Amino acid sequence: MNHIALENFRCFRERQETRMAPLTLLVGENSAGKTSFLALIRALWEAAYEQRVPDFKAPPYDLGSFDEIAHFRGGRGGRATEFHAEFRRRDDLDNRPKRGRPARPLDRTFALSFRKEGTAPVPHRWAISTGDAAVEVGAPEQDEARVYFRTVRGQWSWPRRWLGEQFPGNPQLSFPLILSFLPERDSAQPTAGSPLPNERDWNHLRETIAPFFPSGQRLFASAPVRSKPRRTYDPARPTAAPEGETIPTYLSSLFVEDRRAWTKLKGALEAFGRQAGLFDELDVRLLGKKGTEPFQVQIRKYGKRAKGPSRNLIDVGYGVSQVLPVLTELFRDRRTSMFLLQQPEVHLHPQAQAAFGSLFCRLASWKRQIVVETHSDHLLDRVRMDVRDGHGRLSPEDVSILYFERQNLGFRIYSLRLDDQGNVLDAPQSYRRFFMEEVNRSLGL
Repeated sequence: MNHIALENFRCFRERQETRMAPLTLLVGENSAGKTSFLALIRALWEAAYEQRVPDFKAPPYDLGSFDEIAHFRGGRGGRATEFHAEFRRRDDLDNRPKRGRPARPLDRTFALSFRKEGTAPVPHRWAISTGDAAVEVGAPEQDEARVYFRTVRGQWSWPRRWLGEQFPGNPQLSFPLILSFLPERDSAQPTAGSPLPNERDWNHLRETIAPFFPSGQRLFASAPVRSKPRRTYDPARPTAAPEGETIPTYLSSLFVEDRRAWTKLKGALEAFGRQAGLFDELDVRLLGKKGTEPFQVQIRKYGKRAKGPSRNLIDVGYGVSQVLPVLTELFRDRRTSMFLLQQPEVHLHPQAQAAFGSLFCRLASWKRQIVVETHSDHLLDRVRMDVRDGHGRLSPEDVSILYFERQNLGFRIYSLRLDDQGNVLDAPQSYRRFFMEEVNRSLGL
């Protein structure tokens, strides 16, 4: 996602537009809309890539019903009757050079608006568009009972009832299904003097719209506080979970069933543990002869001359158990292409918080976007320094800092950038005002 816009969503009344990057950091005071923004990203992902109605109550976000999500103006303004969200994605893969002209990036935009149905927010308008092609369901300011198609040659429409009475509330109906109707061009109704569509129009729509729906990509969203460590674990199904309660089982299953994958993951975890000063060695200790029996997770710190004893995860600092789920999700599966992380620095020493900044600079890319809500100056400063010094894979353009600011009863999101020296650009006067005041006070100024 290169760009996200929202309007009438939670605390944001006016339209807010934000720049996204391989690594996007969300900063600002508490209750300024950062978690709501993460929830909106997941909702857009579910609607566009999973082709289902977003669930705003699913963990780790519970935004409530429509009345808790749509912006409430107060007084005569009342509550908004709908809210809007969209994102833009830039693709280079499908835009091949033609007739000697170089390829240029192709921007695709996915937009949807929600209304109240019962107590839940349900999409009632959808749209996918590029510069010269679009598919819209219930286009704004037009007949919402129709589906519209547009290319450079014109615009056509079909009755929306063709796609089912429940569209788009039925998660089985999707834009790929809409595209399957294209051959039935004889029933298309031209608008605004457009000519009858031909096969070239349908091919153009398929080539520009269909690639929007990649297969096999996943999103992971973490909770701000992870599960508590246990002295002994019983095996369970090792699935991804926001609080990381099944991570120990996942580690145990790799240890028993796939030693090659275990060795690779263990090495990555231990490398971070050493850099962060948390641990030097991590192991799984089986309490029986079978992988289905209870087990323990143990870690070890090394001294200058000898290795220390292995200790149970529950007997060491709480920060280790809090960081382990986030680290494992970052290392475990390359098919996860979007990470939404809430305060990964919880319970961590500043050295470990800074190590997270370096890790994000190393792992983030357009194929693996990382969005981090953080209150850690140590994490943010490490990102700035690593970008300046050329550590990791990120350039200044690959980092976006979204600063959330409360303005009286309103809220605004500022999209900040870095220069090649790691300096923050385009920041308002309120950015880091508290920290500067604290520094001046400590200096007696």
